[in-house]
Amino acid sequence: MPDHLIFTLTANLGAMGELAGHERRGSLGFPGRSAIIGLLGAALGIRRQGDFSALDALSIAVAIFDEGEILRDYHTIETVPTAQAKRPQSRPEALRLAKGKTNTTITLRDYRCGPLYGVALWNGELSVLKAALERPHFTLYLGRKSCPLSAPTWPRIVEADGPAEALNQLVLPPWHKGKVASLLAADEGVLVGNRIEQRNDIPIDRAHWHFAPRNVMLANVHIAPEATP
Repeated sequence: MPDHLIFTLTANLGAMGELAGHERRGSLGFPGRSAIIGLLGAALGIRRQGDFSALDALSIAVAIFDEGEILRDYHTIETVPTAQAKRPQSRPEALRLAKGKTNTTITLRDYRCGPLYGVALWNGELSVLKAALERPHFTLYLGRKSCPLSAPTWPRIVEADGPAEALNQLVLPPWHKGKVASLLAADEGVLVGNRIEQRNDIPIDRAHWHFAPRNVMLANVHIAPEATP
């Protein structure tokens, strides 16, 4: 049986960004491939403009235990017109130069309260990733920087026939004891699923935040880990 690296992701607030517009930023129901790769990169100490290519071969599956309740934040953005700025040295100086003539808009940002996910990885350097998750180089977030994880990831390398079987060996935080995942998401071809969704989460130009579409298979499952730390 192949090895799988499994770990949990939970936070008081999480935000799995969908297609971003200027006035509204929603949150999807579970983290996509780019979110998991970014989190692993943070654990390894790879900076935003660094080389993530070593992680491209990973296969990833995500079990959805709890999507969390939606919380909407009404966020104010204030910008200074270029004509008013006159090459300021700081934002406070730009605001002084603008003399109150700024552009202010309200944007909507969605968060998820108390989400819980299980992640399974295979086809990669699993022992290196396990060590990085145990002692992450940078703080790990579930989406935005305002969403740090609320519990350790408790990574484990286990043998299993597939991701669903592997995720049954997860370690859940004590306050999530007894939760069951009824939905598993993975690349098309990994699962025999019930429906297909398209995600734009394959990075093709990290400098300009360009992503290619990917088909994600969603399968009904019953994943009920028994172990707790």
